[in-house]
Amino acid sequence: MNTNQRVLDGVTSAIQKVIGEDWILEETIDTDTSFADDLEMESIEFVALAEELQTIYGDELDFVSWLSRKDLDQIINLTVGDVVEFISECLS
Repeated sequence: MNTNQRVLDGVTSAIQKVIGEDWILEETIDTDTSFADDLEMESIEFVALAEELQTIYGDELDFVSWLSRKDLDQIINLTVGDVVEFISECLS
């Protein structure tokens, strides 16, 4: 299993934990999944996701700094693949 797939699995698990509802276990989450449109995550859930990812991947993951460099449209259109790519880059 390559790094991106391992990271995707970790991000998927973190999303399921943060959302914490049964329906999310039935959803297919892949790199094209949108946080806003597909998962309908609230901003507070996204903050919780960032904290969960920090716990999983450690301090080399500066999620807040990465997000702060994005404009509003980029944040609204953020996909799971964007997060996976960012984490994979941090880990390499």
